[in-house]
Amino acid sequence: MGQPVSMVEQWRGGRLECRHVGHAVIVDAKGGIVESWGDPGAVIYPRSSCKMLQALPMVESGIADHAGLTTEQLALSCASHRGAEIHTARVGRWLADLGLGESALRCGSHWPGDIPERDRLIIAGETPCQIHNNCSGKHAGFLTFTKHLRAGPEYVDADHPIQRAIRQAFEEVTGEESPGYGIDGCSAPNFATSVLGLGRAMARYAGAEGGDARSDAMVRLREAMMKHPELVAGEGEADTELMRAAAGKAAIKGGADGVHIAILPEHGLGIALKIMDGSDKAREAAIASLLVRLGVIEAGHPAVIRRLQPEMRNWRGLVTGGLRISPEFQ
Repeated sequence: MGQPVSMVEQWRGGRLECRHVGHAVIVDAKGGIVESWGDPGAVIYPRSSCKMLQALPMVESGIADHAGLTTEQLALSCASHRGAEIHTARVGRWLADLGLGESALRCGSHWPGDIPERDRLIIAGETPCQIHNNCSGKHAGFLTFTKHLRAGPEYVDADHPIQRAIRQAFEEVTGEESPGYGIDGCSAPNFATSVLGLGRAMARYAGAEGGDARSDAMVRLREAMMKHPELVAGEGEADTELMRAAAGKAAIKGGADGVHIAILPEHGLGIALKIMDGSDKAREAAIASLLVRLGVIEAGHPAVIRRLQPEMRNWRGLVTGGLRISPEFQ
């Protein structure tokens, strides 16, 4: 296994304070490596960056159409949302349309990232429910799939029919047999693959033009993400801001512990990267840098500047340092 390379540096007082190393790859629609850093063969958990792969069987099977899912619901099935009202209201209605309640979810609950919703809960003396979970849209998709198949309620079990369908699609699109899975924060299996396999999958989404069930499904999912960036993440989040900045040129999705992907339909390219220390600010800086490198977003766009952070300020507003892209990653 090759060694990770330095991708993002944090400087303070004129000295290098932190170095974030990782692996990254840019893949074309034929599965060929356009450019890579570190080891493309490094095996990782994609975490939430692969939600469009987890939604794929539901769409390509025709179940999404049978259920009458909208582009908003397809975007939510790929989302790691902030639990704002625009997210929770839509997921709640989705569950109601299925004839189900919040208790049918298996994702668990956590406090929403959305500050107004968090404040509302605190003032009302309420606690968050599973609909506030950032993965509740994905799980509503799982429940849509489950209801159609009349399968058991424990849809996050690895041997459940929908998880078997997801694993099959995952391996076919990544072009690799997964060596196994870990349990994600939302309790669903997260199938491992290489950085290259993840990039290859994103390139296939980028190159999809329709014409068959799988290609049609890939087009619909990527287009739904780009049409509704506010549902995929939320206000202030990197995925939402970078997709808005890309203006229909990229579907972008981060995952926990340092993973980020991008689907570039106009370029026919897929991007996958992994920051080995799991830093969110480093993965966001790295994906922003690659999007600028490929001409998808202008370097001076505010969404890029916020991620690359040429200036970092403390609580008094004093400049203390900044983030830089490492020379090895330029």
